[in-house]
Amino acid sequence: MSSALTKIGHGFAWFFRLDLDPYNQREADRVDSTNASRSYPNVEPYEEKDPTAVDWLISVTPTPRGIFEYFYRLFPFLHWITRYNLTWFIGDLIAGITVGAVVVPQGMAYALLAELEPQYGLYSSFMGVLIYWFFATSKDITIGPVAVMSTVTGDIVTRAAVAIPDVPGHIVASALAVIVGAIVCFLGLARLGWIVDLIPLPSIAAFMTGSGINIAVGQIPTVLGQNSKKKHFSTRDATYLVAINTLKYLKYTTIDAAMGLTALLMLYLIRGTCTYLAKRYPQREKTLFFVSTLRTAFVILLYTAISAGVNVYRRDNPLFSVLGEVPRGFQHTGVPNLDPKILSFFTSELPAAVIVVLIEHISISKSFGRVNNYVIDPSQELVAIGVSNLLGPFLGAYPATGSFSRTAIKAKSGVRTPFAGVITAIVVLLALYALTAVFWYIPQASLAAVIIHAVLDVVTPPRVVYQFWRISPIEVIIFFAGVLVTIFDTIEDGIYTTVCVSFAVFIFRLFQAKGRFLGIAKVRTIGDLRAASRASESRSLSRNTSEEQNLIQSPRHGGISSERNIFIPIGHDDDSNPRVPVAHPYPGVFIYQFSELFNYPNAARFLDGLTAGIFKATRRTDPDSLGKLGDRPWNNPGPRRGKVEIDDTAERPTLRAVILDCSAVNIVDVTSVQALIDVRNQLDRYATPDVVEWHFAHVRNPWTRRALTAAGFGFARPGTDGVEQPAGRRWRSVFSVADLADAASPLSSSGGEGRSDDDKAARETRESRGDEEIGVASVDGDESGGRLAPVYGLNRPFFHADIQEALDAVLENMEHRPPVFKS
Repeated sequence: MSSALTKIGHGFAWFFRLDLDPYNQREADRVDSTNASRSYPNVEPYEEKDPTAVDWLISVTPTPRGIFEYFYRLFPFLHWITRYNLTWFIGDLIAGITVGAVVVPQGMAYALLAELEPQYGLYSSFMGVLIYWFFATSKDITIGPVAVMSTVTGDIVTRAAVAIPDVPGHIVASALAVIVGAIVCFLGLARLGWIVDLIPLPSIAAFMTGSGINIAVGQIPTVLGQNSKKKHFSTRDATYLVAINTLKYLKYTTIDAAMGLTALLMLYLIRGTCTYLAKRYPQREKTLFFVSTLRTAFVILLYTAISAGVNVYRRDNPLFSVLGEVPRGFQHTGVPNLDPKILSFFTSELPAAVIVVLIEHISISKSFGRVNNYVIDPSQELVAIGVSNLLGPFLGAYPATGSFSRTAIKAKSGVRTPFAGVITAIVVLLALYALTAVFWYIPQASLAAVIIHAVLDVVTPPRVVYQFWRISPIEVIIFFAGVLVTIFDTIEDGIYTTVCVSFAVFIFRLFQAKGRFLGIAKVRTIGDLRAASRASESRSLSRNTSEEQNLIQSPRHGGISSERNIFIPIGHDDDSNPRVPVAHPYPGVFIYQFSELFNYPNAARFLDGLTAGIFKATRRTDPDSLGKLGDRPWNNPGPRRGKVEIDDTAERPTLRAVILDCSAVNIVDVTSVQALIDVRNQLDRYATPDVVEWHFAHVRNPWTRRALTAAGFGFARPGTDGVEQPAGRRWRSVFSVADLADAASPLSSSGGEGRSDDDKAARETRESRGDEEIGVASVDGDESGGRLAPVYGLNRPFFHADIQEALDAVLENMEHRPPVFKS
């Protein structure tokens, strides 16, 4: 099959007159491999094979087993449900009941935030926890209504009441849940969970902080009862307007403030007291944790009892605003209405709604996964949250996502598996059927206090903002920009601002990336007693123990490794000590490091810096190559007529070789490789009649190596000056090899456990000779008789394992360059 495809490809090449091997790569591969094999007969031959498009297609084409595993991973509960046990059930039971006691009052409060009746919050709470456990990869996350998503939903429902007044708000909210769920579910099924990583932490923190302030300020009028008798202003305005109007209408404060402010104060007092006592009495920490966790349920029960005592005989005219009638059971089951009129209304709001769902759920699940030492699958989590929102509206639910406060409670309650969500669902179900009569008396001001208490916990504390400043000051600007836009405009615009500005900063950094020239510095390592111990073992046995111990501990002998080279920026712009001498490794040889990805946005900037640095430090190899005055370029016209040109670059070396450190480069593209070809041609003209050698270090991606090889890099091109050496000399390959006999434990501190005495003796002999002797002995005369394996292909002599190898290759062949070109 492959031969037939090859013939077809050659036929197309012949028809379109394509040169399939413009740089004689096949001949170069054969020559380079042959030369290396002749020079080092005990090195096993190894040639790199370029990856092909067919290989890539095969790698991404699903196999039957892969398809089975894909569908199997869609239901993670199958991995652990067969091992479910009583211990796990007890932990899940406690956690499920605890979360249920919290989610019931929170769910009803958040439904009011979404401009819906309280029962819709219970519907969302029930469906979220019931469905999620089938698809969950996180044991801690709790799905249900949350403050921010409820606020976004409430804004849409409020505008819909004006634009499409004939459609009830809960119909709009359910349609929104279906569409958001479908989008998120598609992202998960397509395994695009990585898309959430495009939103950086400061953007998430800004979104959460701005939203928390927005929601808390919007609930203050409800706590004070300013709109209980008559609506004096809208709490859906921008945050700063709500704050101004709250102060402006303080005179309309009602007795609701007594139910709201005292409830808020009690919530904070219980939490603060429990935190203090837990530190004072650590043995009671678990008990105090549950007391603190259930404070929301306790406060709501207390104020519901007070309200019932006051309003039981005045239901027609309650003393303060109460929740009102909550229908028993599921009264709004049915197929969601996806009328195009409804969908077209909130289409512009979908990006913000989807981003809120993604940010809250994935960031929370990842965070708790790290804390509790397990790894979540972001794509599978998107499937879980998507299916929850797709099915929830059939019972009347509105958009739901992961809740930070309830997830924290669940994690600290000792949850063992996602099955705890079923327990929580049972608690919500009991509340829907058994407690609806009690819900009538819940004071709305107390529910508003619960919301404020919950959302203020997501506000980023100053110490975290200061940490952002220490790490990346520009991201603190992004943080405050997002918070301010949220406060002075809307949550949606705050989300867009932080995401767009963060992406713009990323692109700016990518475009403005700068390369740097590296120099060589000779150093030793102090404190490496392990190396000193190995060195002492190889010394003469006649040396006494005390002398040997002194050698190990002495900072001048033991504990200092042999001299080695490191490569640091010439200008010490990496904060290395400026007193350390650093210089180019050899006249005319330059090491250039890419600091970022090498792609089309920054290729020109990288290579401009490379050529500018080279022109500044070298001279043209043949000044006469510029030609007569009329042949010179306009920007280098030479001296004025009648004046002698003074060459101030005569003392500079000529350009010999360029070593590119590609440790930060993963993949390249056509633009960046073509720019590299153009610079190669430019420098070849500058160095004519010599040819500049191009060496590459740390190129790990096979596709990047293929791209560079296709452009004529990585191998010695036959027939080029500077490679075909005079007097019968040929390119001498310098490459890294691995001793297959030493492959068992190369870094073992014991010096080779499990080996024979002969292997240990051979190893000690090689170590005692030093680095240079090891290289010669292991290649030219390996004492153990073992075979040596090259790390990379012998047919790519200009691709190197590291910078030192690349430099060795340049210097090894420098003396064989034609003498007419030496500086």
